[in-house]
Amino acid sequence: MTSLNDLEECAKDLLTQCNDLRVFAFNGEMGAGKTTLIKELCKSLQVIDQVNSPTFSIINEYETLDNNIIYHADFYRIKDEQEAVNIGFMDYLDSGSYCFIEWAEKINNLLPQDTVKVQIFVTSEGREVKIDH
Repeated sequence: MTSLNDLEECAKDLLTQCNDLRVFAFNGEMGAGKTTLIKELCKSLQVIDQVNSPTFSIINEYETLDNNIIYHADFYRIKDEQEAVNIGFMDYLDSGSYCFIEWAEKINNLLPQDTVKVQIFVTSEGREVKIDH
């Protein structure tokens, strides 16, 4: 478990530990800090666009300083996995770009085997992150 108390350090550690992996599934209760951690990851990856939760748009696309693309999905509002397939999400997963997915448990069966699973827990001491890859 890693603490989210130092967001910058947590994001850099996560990217270093998983440097060859591109799909990250974020799970945690509402308000746990999924979007906040993803914003910090995007900052570490030098995103030049405004990073916001894609709750209503479902998928946001960000450009980095070196012209790479990062995808940020939020599946809180989808009904089932077929809805994600219908919007073409498999193409995002196959792109080779970073894909940061909030509420990933809703599309568990669609995720590649090498997906990094990031679980955020709210504890009495703050927020803790468990990474499984």
